[in-house]
Parts: sequence; structure tokens; C-alpha cells
Amino acid sequence: MFENIPFATILVSYVAVLFALSVHEAAHATAAYWLDDDTAASMGRMTLNPIAHMDWLGTLVLPLIGMVTGARVIGWAKPVPVNTARLTRRYPARVGFAMVAAAGPASNLLQAILFLLVLTFVIRFGFSGTGFPQLEILQASMRAPVERFLEIGAFSPGQAMLLTLLGRLVSINIALALFNLLPFGPLDGAGILRGFLPYRWLPGFDRVQPTITIVLLLLFLVGAMDKVLGPLFAFADFLVVTPIARLILGA
Repeated sequence: MFENIPFATILVSYVAVLFALSVHEAAHATAAYWLDDDTAASMGRMTLNPIAHMDWLGTLVLPLIGMVTGARVIGWAKPVPVNTARLTRRYPARVGFAMVAAAGPASNLLQAILFLLVLTFVIRFGFSGTGFPQLEILQASMRAPVERFLEIGAFSPGQAMLLTLLGRLVSINIALALFNLLPFGPLDGAGILRGFLPYRWLPGFDRVQPTITIVLLLLFLVGAMDKVLGPLFAFADFLVVTPIARLILGA
């Protein structure tokens, strides 16, 4: 019954998702705190403890169901509360909120670069004798299941788990950053865009957001969002991942 469930890959992927989401939400809370709103901090949200950010349905149940069954599901963490009335008056309230919104995707981009550097150095100095091109190992660590590494026989279970964990931390953070930067619905990109739109556009922008949220959900459920994020991910790979990997690996 359970022999076809990739438990190792599910474990690695879920740990990476949980960590990336925790840093993302903690970044929102920290940015708000730096801008004088301690609402989230006083609620214990300015922390990397995943329990503080976990929504039991959106962060635990649905993601695990999707990983086990392969079903297309959507997950989420608890949104960080922001009181715009308490944000510093050094900036207009909507600009301050845009800065808080931008902190989440920015944290994911920084994580992606950090873990990419760690991954490439680990491969460069720890996996030079496997017989496989190091750039291929890096690309596989971001996409291939743990079980595939074990089938090859050139990697120990610990090595396979380490490679895929680091690889998932790169790919998942890139995906979270790109997805959240889309300027629609409840995503951070909408909050960022709203901070800089002309005031006369704001009523119309706010009015269409509930409809856009429904459209985004439907696009995700039918797989159409893959067609949006796929080219963006490929561009990020071409612009950042591959050049850094080639530079360090000498490939």
C-alpha cells in the first residue's frame, strides 16, 4: 500500500517548504517592526519557529496530501498582521505596507542565493569523485527525488538527503519569490504595486482584487499557473542559478 510513496522526498520537500515559509513570514514581521509596527512581533510572529506561522490546513494537511497523492493543491501560512496606522510616518502608509510586503519575496530570493552557494560548494568539494558531472548533480538536486539518487548507487542516503534538501531550498525559494511577486490578488506583489500606483487608480485596483483572487485559484487548480511560472523559473535559472553554479564548479 505504501511502497510507492516517496517518503524521503516528501520529508525533504516539506522541511524545505516549512523553512522557506517561516523565513518569509518572519521577514514580513521584522520589516513591520523596523517600520514601528510591533503588532506581529507582539503576537510572536517575528520568529523562525514554524509553529508560529503554521496554518494547520494550509501548511500541514493540504501540502502533505498533495505530496503523497500528487494531487494539485494550494497551501499557505498564516498571514502576518500589519497595522498600517502604526507604521512610521516617514513614508506614506501604503508605501510602508509595500515595504513590508516586499520583505517576504526578498527573503526568499536571499535564501535561494545563500543555499545555492552552499550547494555548489558542497558539490564542488564533497562530490568530485562520483563520476557524474557536477552541474548535473546540482540540477538534479533541485528536481529529482531522493529515491532517484539512491537508485544510482553512487550516493549514500545521507548524501542524497543533503543534496536534495539544499536543492529544494534553492528551487522552492525561487518559486515562492516568483509566485509572490505576481502583482495580483492576495499576493505580496499586489501590496508592492499598490504602494506606488497613482492614487486615482487605487479604488479600481482594490475593487478587482477579490475577482482576481478567484481567477488565480482557478488557474492554479487547472495547472495554468505552471505556464506563467515555468518561463519565469527558467529565466531565473538562466540569469542566476546556472552562472553562479558554473562559476564555482568550473563547469
